[in-house]
Amino acid sequence: MKKIILFRVLVILLVTSIFGCTTPYSYQTNEFEDLLVVEATITNQLKNQTIKISRTYTLEESTPKFETGATVYVTDDLGNRYDFQEASSEYKSVNQFQAGTGREYQLHITAKDGKSYVSSTEKLPHETQIDNLQANAVTKKGQLGVEITVNSTDPTNSSKYYRYEYDEAYKVVVPKYYPQKPVVINKRIELIDRTVEARTCYMYQTSNELLITNTSKLNDDKVIDFPIKFIDVKNSIIRTRYSILVKQYVQNLAAHTYFETLQEISNSGSLLSQTQPGFNYGNLKSVDNPGEKVIGFFDVSSYSEKRLFFSFTDLFPRVPIPEFPFECPSPVPDDMADQYIFPSFSSPTAVLLVESGTRSYFPTEGPSFILYDIQCGDCTSFASNIKPSFWID
Repeated sequence: MKKIILFRVLVILLVTSIFGCTTPYSYQTNEFEDLLVVEATITNQLKNQTIKISRTYTLEESTPKFETGATVYVTDDLGNRYDFQEASSEYKSVNQFQAGTGREYQLHITAKDGKSYVSSTEKLPHETQIDNLQANAVTKKGQLGVEITVNSTDPTNSSKYYRYEYDEAYKVVVPKYYPQKPVVINKRIELIDRTVEARTCYMYQTSNELLITNTSKLNDDKVIDFPIKFIDVKNSIIRTRYSILVKQYVQNLAAHTYFETLQEISNSGSLLSQTQPGFNYGNLKSVDNPGEKVIGFFDVSSYSEKRLFFSFTDLFPRVPIPEFPFECPSPVPDDMADQYIFPSFSSPTAVLLVESGTRSYFPTEGPSFILYDIQCGDCTSFASNIKPSFWID
């Protein structure tokens, strides 16, 4: 569930810790230190828990190097052991399990080079549910848009520290759909009925930012209208219908402090600034070499989630809908007509375009027709036509 942006932040932490805290430094790859990076959160959800293990990577590299061949397991204070097995780019628990109230958990890792690592013991915090999500039309910094906020209350006043993530889903309806699609038969374009949905599809995005807050200085343990996301009114993701699933993690103080430091560094705007905080130690250590740096945190959090839907016209009934994300000119401008409008189904250029699979058919008045870019008339070219099981229109 963690994202590549977190890996980049972790590399920044490593670089800043190695190269001092006050003097700007010209980073050189040959001074890079290969360290273990652990991203682990287990929750009170009954599921196959997941853990990501990788190695730090240089600034010239674009993706993290996932650690394969590791032995990974979690133990609790009752002597139970929960084994994890490698699955794609993460480690997944062999069996479903959930963190229990009052239980203490510890992460154990043996890397493929034989080195062993262990976390401190962590206990599940108090369980607190999300009260509600809200989507409101607001103007921020002079820009109209929709702001999504979350509210949460713990009457026991014991949760205090919250972290949020979100998953987005939105409907896409192509503007130049036609129920038949073009194919080439004997060097001539023919139209055949579509057999799969191509007008309406769905797209997905996952959050890649750290969203944390705390109520430790408040009289009541209430998260009130905490901003999760602001979406510009011109953003095409809210053009039709939009959904967001907000995930709330209640953490302990140590976890909150760790993620707060990550957030501060990622927002600093400078890799080697004059306010470098040094290495951000988590709760993991090397068994074999106590002086070895380990990046990451083993987090045990209570979990809550809530989903919200809205259509553009629900919030902006008198505002023009955002433009489709791909250019589908209508009517086609004269200076672009020769790129789109064709007089005959046997036109060599039109035949080549259809054969390339990059155009979709749309009729015009008279014998001519338009071949739009395929994204204008076939949403399966960039999205999924499978309606999510959670979707509500």
